[in-house]
Formats: sequence, structure tokens, C-alpha cells
Amino acid sequence: MSLSPVQPPAGDRLTYRMLTGPDDRSFCEKVSAALADGYVLHGSPTMTFDGARVVCGQAVVLPDAR
Repeated sequence: MSLSPVQPPAGDRLTYRMLTGPDDRSFCEKVSAALADGYVLHGSPTMTFDGARVVCGQAVVLPDAR
């Protein structure tokens, strides 16, 4: 099972994205890249244990999309 989000084509950004991944540097880089791309955090982050590792989630939204 892949936890990586599907990236929209350039210029066709989604209004809402749910970023997920293992609790490691790559997840933090994924969230940081979304913030640098103009997204803002939406709600609190989530964490769960899948039996082998901790998995994180963070929703992000484009602030000016309506």
C-alpha cells in the first residue's frame, strides 16, 4: 500500500490535499514543500501505528481557492 499522495499536474493544483506518510524526514519534507507551494495547514496533524511504524497525516488547503 502506497502512502504517497498523487501529485496533480503542474498548474492544476488541488484545493485540498491530505498528505500521509511514515513519521520520518520525508513526511516533513512533503509538508514543507506543500507550504512552500502556497498551501496552508488545515486542522491538526494525525498519527497512527499500523503495526510496524508510525504513520502521519496532515491536511493542507489553498487559502485563496473558493
